[in-house]
Amino acid sequence: MSYEAKLQATASGSASSASNPPAATPDSESPSDSAPETKNQGKNEAKRKAKMEKFLKKQAVLNGAESTDSGAKKEKKPKEKEAKAAPKPKETFVSTTPKGEKKDMSQPMAGSYDPVAVESSWYDWWEKQKYFEPKTGPNGEISPKGKFVVTAPPPNVTGRLHIGHALFIAIQDSLVRWNRMRGLTTLFVGGTDHGGIYTQLVVENQVWKHEKRTRHDYGREALVDKIWEWRSEYGHTIINQMRRLGTSFDWSRERFTLDDMLTRATRETFVRLFDDGIIYRSNRLVNWCHHLNTTLSNLEVENKELKGRTLMGVPGYAPEEKFEFGVLVHFAYEVESTGERIIVATTRIETMLGDTAVAVNPNDERYKHLHGKFVRHPFIDRRIPIITDAEAADMEFGTGAVKITPAHDFNDWEVGKRHNLSFINILNEDGTYNENTGPYNGMLRFHVRKQIVEDLKKKGLYVDTTENPMQIPVCSKSGDVIEPLMKPQWWVRCKDLAEPAMEAVRNGDLEITPSRSEKDWFKWLGDIRDWCVSRQLWWGHRIPAYFVRIAGQSNDSCDPAYWVAGRDLDEATRRAKERFPDTDFELEQDPDVLDTWFSSGLWPFAAMGWPENTDDFEKFFPTTFMETGWDILFFWIARMVMLGIYLTGKSPFSNVFCHAMIRDAHGRKMSKSLGNVIDPIDVIAGIPLEQLHAKLEDGNLDPREFEKAKDGQTKDFPSGIPECGTDALRFALCANPIANTDINLDIQRVDGYRKFCNKLWNATRFALMKLGDDFVPLAEATPTGHESLAEKWILQRLNVAVRSVNAALEEMNLMAATTAIYSFWLYELCDVYIEYIKPITAPDADADGRRSAQQTLYTCLDEGLKLLHPIMPFVTEELWQRLPRRKSDAVPSICIAPYPVPRDEYDDSKAEADFEVAMNIAKAGRSLAADYNVLAKSTFYISNSSGASYAHTSAQADGIATLIKGCQSITVLKPGETTPAGCAVFSISDEIAMHLLVRGQVDIAREITKLEGKVSKTLKLKSGLEAKLNAPKYTIIVPMDVREANASKLNNYEAEIDALQNAIKTFLTLKGDD
Repeated sequence: MSYEAKLQATASGSASSASNPPAATPDSESPSDSAPETKNQGKNEAKRKAKMEKFLKKQAVLNGAESTDSGAKKEKKPKEKEAKAAPKPKETFVSTTPKGEKKDMSQPMAGSYDPVAVESSWYDWWEKQKYFEPKTGPNGEISPKGKFVVTAPPPNVTGRLHIGHALFIAIQDSLVRWNRMRGLTTLFVGGTDHGGIYTQLVVENQVWKHEKRTRHDYGREALVDKIWEWRSEYGHTIINQMRRLGTSFDWSRERFTLDDMLTRATRETFVRLFDDGIIYRSNRLVNWCHHLNTTLSNLEVENKELKGRTLMGVPGYAPEEKFEFGVLVHFAYEVESTGERIIVATTRIETMLGDTAVAVNPNDERYKHLHGKFVRHPFIDRRIPIITDAEAADMEFGTGAVKITPAHDFNDWEVGKRHNLSFINILNEDGTYNENTGPYNGMLRFHVRKQIVEDLKKKGLYVDTTENPMQIPVCSKSGDVIEPLMKPQWWVRCKDLAEPAMEAVRNGDLEITPSRSEKDWFKWLGDIRDWCVSRQLWWGHRIPAYFVRIAGQSNDSCDPAYWVAGRDLDEATRRAKERFPDTDFELEQDPDVLDTWFSSGLWPFAAMGWPENTDDFEKFFPTTFMETGWDILFFWIARMVMLGIYLTGKSPFSNVFCHAMIRDAHGRKMSKSLGNVIDPIDVIAGIPLEQLHAKLEDGNLDPREFEKAKDGQTKDFPSGIPECGTDALRFALCANPIANTDINLDIQRVDGYRKFCNKLWNATRFALMKLGDDFVPLAEATPTGHESLAEKWILQRLNVAVRSVNAALEEMNLMAATTAIYSFWLYELCDVYIEYIKPITAPDADADGRRSAQQTLYTCLDEGLKLLHPIMPFVTEELWQRLPRRKSDAVPSICIAPYPVPRDEYDDSKAEADFEVAMNIAKAGRSLAADYNVLAKSTFYISNSSGASYAHTSAQADGIATLIKGCQSITVLKPGETTPAGCAVFSISDEIAMHLLVRGQVDIAREITKLEGKVSKTLKLKSGLEAKLNAPKYTIIVPMDVREANASKLNNYEAEIDALQNAIKTFLTLKGDD
């Protein structure tokens, strides 16, 4: 009887097990699939049926059944079928542990793993015990083993964490917990970002939805107060999610990017960079979102791929209005005084109202006679020069002539600077055209797009419109089409900041993993442009720059001479007085706020108290490690490094690890509009489909996107998301190639690891039964020297796992770490050792052997749980707390227990090799039983050709039997003894063979008939395929990939026929004269 079967005597229910990473496909939750369970399964099934019959009788009474006949009829109704199939509702777990107190572990273990029960109470206890705070020496010194300091990327305070956040938490927290257990001084700082643009957008949308008021109705101060209220009410959501994920932050150091500490650091940084000339004011092109009325960073702009002509709706227009994108419109300019025309093309025909040049290549013979001439604008009184520019005009593309709009195109901006062209702004901030556009003044930009084509046709200047695959920039928040727009803004000169950041990687001060990200680092920083840090918002760090408006003068706000910076108004006033002594002036603070990435760029050192030289800054800066998605390596990591080196003289961290981007099971990017964005809490707790839909309704989706997202959820999660628990989610996320560019996450895979948690639970529960209530572990885990071969083998395998996991975590290869842990627990400890020692730990077994096997089992449980803890913190604490303690072990929690390290005394390669022989014999037995369909009451013989092999196999025979499901007996034959007739054989080595008694166990004639039927069927399939392959013109008509698939199929048929015929020959041999 397997230990799972024994457990079923006290607990009902069954589940399936996770298989080897990365698939984690369930098929059985018993700790060993090898154990013979047929008898118990039969008993359990009989009990289940008896209970169900009793239930049905009660139902019949409740339904008013008055006769056997009527009861029988009711049993035939679908309703009774449904009742029989309905699973027992899960009882709601209610924690009785007071908040912050240690969970009472004196109660018996539950019959099966329940993530809600397991995960309750532990986090509050860990936090109250201050296990997450850094441990230093008596005088506050760092541990001699070193420090491990991480400032986690702060998620935006808006809304909820998504599964991508759960990935970085799983990675970082696993590494932090590992280093904490290794004895390093660890500090894990967490917090949230104010998320400027998106937070304000969410609150504005809520205000409009419920009050029908805009931000302008509220006013700046009142809206900011409203956002603070919203943050107070909803900001705890993300913090609670982080706790549910087991994140071991030091909460006494929690930070928010708008708290006093970070606000002080942000103002200090701006003023320093302003004083040093690194921050400057300039009227330049920015990414402008008309819908949100603000500048955007490149990270907030998504490039939407169009394959050709596409009709699209745009925010701010009527829902039924569609506009043409993905085309090139060709039109002609008339050359002055020549009667000639020059044809140009554009994807944004409306911008021709801002054209100030037509560029041609200086070497293009077609246009040399037009150099220096002008064309006339057809709608505005403007002469437009024809200029020569080899960079802007490609002779091989289109007509070789290019329209130049310097004020509304980033490439044309550079052309305009090179040729000193006019920069004519044609757009207002609200998306209407301005007074520079003549008859189009006041029209919306995409209405102008349609009208201009019609007007060009009237003038005979329209040529044609052609399909043009392209990308269009779209605001990631609003969906608006982005326009390059000239605005006076604050900019950071990045070139001089970038060089030290590149040098830090070159000289080894900063390591970037994986290496491909390092190449991106040099590519991006080597071609860096200045950074616009102004945002036209009210929520955020208001820019500490002040315009000095001198009485009686009309000062230009673009002139830097009239701007001062100050950490506060008093400092700004003092500086203005120094610049304009004895002058009457007023100070006007810039109404804009700083780009969120500006304050986030200070995170690793501002969170430590910089610019003050605090104790934390002194001890913990620079930090050790920064882990983030590769997509923000430039937007965030590079800025932290640039600002960190400039302001502190040091790289803010020594290592950057760029993890993969999570996509859904189909490989699609996660998007709210697709309905595939996953809240990690929904995976942890489970959620019905109806509630998933309800969460969409509470969001900020456009009504047009709501139905699409709802359909996406229905397809991906037809039954909702199953309850998986935190530990399973963390393990599933870590069990991925996280250094890749993409991870396709399938929730079923997470559910598979929940079954692995159940496997751990059942294995530990059974092991505790084997240990007994009176078991006392030895004071030390040192082997006694009396261990059996199986014990020596499992200790060797434990050592291998410990080495592998430590090495993998050192390299931040969590996939390798999870694979090593999973393999040890599932395939070595559960499937082999626990099964193998059943005879040794039986009540009638040798007492010394039993005690030794128990001590080894305890060592494996203790070390195995600690090995797994960094990745699965909750279930390991719960199980570890149930283990008895060694006298030398006074550690109160697994999260601060010493992490396993390899022990030389566990290394035993000879024992490993010897035990492999026993396992190979067991594998041979299972293979024979499957091949000959003798799956119950099987009888085996082990033949030996030497005394040494006989001694070895005799000693291991009882253990081998436990590893073969359905094994009734194993007889070990001495050298020279004859194997009984009618046995099938599997050779293990030149000294050992495994034999299965087949004659008398199966109907050989029947088995031969079955095999012959399979041969006949396969021959027909083979013949039919050959007819197709020999058809006329087969090689001409049929595609190559189909031909290759058919050839492979033919080979498989031939191999299958050979195998079946060989099996028939073997059965005929076994039949003998019968």
